[in-house]
Amino acid sequence: MRDRVMSRQKIQGQSRFIAFLDECGDHSMEKIDRDFPLFVLAVVIVERRAYIEKIVPRLNRFKLNYWDHEGINLHSRDIRKAEGPFCLLQNRARRDRFLTELTTLMEELPYTLFVVGIHKQRYREHYGVHPRNPYKLALIFAFERIYHFLKQREEKHLPVIAEARGKNEDRDLSVAFYKLLEEGSDFIEHERFNSLYCPLSFENKKKNICGLQLADLCAYPSARHILRPDQPNRAFETIEKHIYDGGSVRGWKIFP
Repeated sequence: MRDRVMSRQKIQGQSRFIAFLDECGDHSMEKIDRDFPLFVLAVVIVERRAYIEKIVPRLNRFKLNYWDHEGINLHSRDIRKAEGPFCLLQNRARRDRFLTELTTLMEELPYTLFVVGIHKQRYREHYGVHPRNPYKLALIFAFERIYHFLKQREEKHLPVIAEARGKNEDRDLSVAFYKLLEEGSDFIEHERFNSLYCPLSFENKKKNICGLQLADLCAYPSARHILRPDQPNRAFETIEKHIYDGGSVRGWKIFP
């Protein structure tokens, strides 16, 4: 582990791509919410140069159109509830303008999206009362597809940034992630995953990282579409265009 950390420090800032991940829903299998029996993992991959030159400046410019500084965290739940700094959205006209501009931003920004949805109730019915942790399962499905994305671009280095959730949760996810890279999955043998260098780091929401906010803004609309695919969902229609399409492999997986 020490060698991995030292190696990561030596090559920070040198990858072509960066991945940011966020989740929507509870990954617990003990109590399943009947109204939201779903766990969704969203992974956004950006090209570093595009992140520097387009994504970060445009997100900050968007924020400065509504607030006096760019330190506002674009959190999907707070936007929907018009809470905290988003209380300004209680004004209908301002809310409509804000959502229209945000939709345009999410459509035009350059990013590639991977989404995995786990229907927890169906999962338990199919695999018993002690199935694999939905977060860990979603991680496997996501990175089987991300491996294809990297291979198509002849890239092996991908830093992965996740939102910190707590010491124990972060440790468990880190163990599961590096175990996947070392042992492989049912569809990607360990030799191929071993060839990747994907340092995982956990960052607090207070750091106001644009990539994590992008992932957050993709997760909830995807969950809504999975739960109610027949309902109008402008936000999902916008981000759907960014879902990875590698021909035989698509960055969209619903299980079971």
